Amino acid sequence: MTATSTVEFLLLLMILASAIAVAALRLRVPYTVALVIAGLVLGSVHVSSIEHLYHGQAPNWLTPDVILMLFLPGLLFEGSARISIRQLRQNLAPILMLASVGVAIATLFTGYVLHWAMGLPLLVTLLFGAIVAATDPISVLSIFRELAVGKRLSLVVEAESLVNDGTAVVLFQVLLAGVLTGKLHAGTGAAEFFVSVFGGSAIGLALGYLMSFITMQIDDPQIEITLTMILAYGSYVLADQLHVSGVLATVAAGITVGNVGARFGMSARTRIALWAFWDYFAFAINSIVFLLIGIEVRAGELFQRWPAILLAFATVLVGRAVAVYGLVPLSNLFSPKIPMRWRHVFVWGGLHGSLSLALALSLERSVPYRQDILAFTFGVVAFSIVVQGLTTKPLLRLLHIAGSAQTEQASARVEENAARSELVELEQMMRARTISYAVYAVMRGMLPGERQEANAQLDKLSARDGIEASGEIQMARMRLSLAVRQTVHQAVREGEISMETGEKIIDSAEQRLDRFPLERETNGGS
Repeated sequence: MTATSTVEFLLLLMILASAIAVAALRLRVPYTVALVIAGLVLGSVHVSSIEHLYHGQAPNWLTPDVILMLFLPGLLFEGSARISIRQLRQNLAPILMLASVGVAIATLFTGYVLHWAMGLPLLVTLLFGAIVAATDPISVLSIFRELAVGKRLSLVVEAESLVNDGTAVVLFQVLLAGVLTGKLHAGTGAAEFFVSVFGGSAIGLALGYLMSFITMQIDDPQIEITLTMILAYGSYVLADQLHVSGVLATVAAGITVGNVGARFGMSARTRIALWAFWDYFAFAINSIVFLLIGIEVRAGELFQRWPAILLAFATVLVGRAVAVYGLVPLSNLFSPKIPMRWRHVFVWGGLHGSLSLALALSLERSVPYRQDILAFTFGVVAFSIVVQGLTTKPLLRLLHIAGSAQTEQASARVEENAARSELVELEQMMRARTISYAVYAVMRGMLPGERQEANAQLDKLSARDGIEASGEIQMARMRLSLAVRQTVHQAVREGEISMETGEKIIDSAEQRLDRFPLERETNGGS
């Protein structure tokens, strides 16, 4: 494949992804569900324009190393940078148990049951078990935000998913070596596992703190976003070169920079730009992964194998249930208790997605039973996202979990925090002499709860130096708007309020900031 055809191929994938996103929005279907359906369609029909680009074969740049290097770091960093380390410490027991022992239990259960039921080699079924042991609850987390599910439940689901990504990949690599050599040495494999896990985490923490220190010296969104991109992929590359877990290095780096660099070293406008960039980047990567697997696996083959795929899906789900219901009671001995209804969500909300697809695609064509693993993986992911993804919202309502954080008190608290962030931003601008005291007085009079006569202050200011003040007020409005958005977006991400409530708070703040038209200020000074 030439450079030109590679660009054409990627461009076509992004056009398809955009069209699917628009259709999903219009039809009110979750985007990941729409991608799965589109992947099945691509796999079942002959799209001449796509086949012309890669001549009926996978693009030659989609080697295993490229797939893992291109897709995983971005997905992992985007999720891990949003995790609160304080809340992570409070829930460390269930997260670590499910992400380590839970992954091992699910892998062993899936591997042994499918080996017994299908007659495939045990190492092959264990390899498949490791591929689908990692959870990827993108659809579930979006539902959590929509319904304002409690932030602790959201945190445990997301954090466990990120950490089990790392353990699943390390286990996958150990089992893959066993499949290729025909032998699996348990002692050597266990030693490699622990060295890889702890070595990768240490590298990620060190690089995360280093990058956080650098961002504290800079105040430029473009540069700081670029540095996070370097950190996401650089930590993975360095750890991989040292033969430790690149996945856990990226996760540790993301958690560190999200809690240190972003919190103490970035301004509000930089944080908003940073999250917007990584949101889109994750969207693009997920889109490409799902469409590529659709091209690789033919839907006709999935339908022919539907009994085996259904068995694989049921086995994976039961393996997840065994891990959750078996380990959570133990974790309750060391951390705040997780109620039974949350455990049901852990099981049913443990969807499988991009990571499983990327691992399956990364298998060399020489790997025994590769086509079976691809078909089973895509089948499990498709069932998981369509069936579990579409039924999670009714389950949350049935368990009386939906909207548990959606109260008037939570909304009022976020509004109060947003107003406080406006005041802090305004005072910082005045101390830095970005605005004059007169403009500061006018803008402060616009804040909720302030009793100053903003109209009188504005008339006095407009009469004296209207044009210059107009520019300062316009800039101050923009900065205050960014401060409000940052506070509200954080509350939505943590599950304090729903997206709908967050949008209402932002709209209210925007209307308040636009209360005094700029034309009045300018005309007053003319």
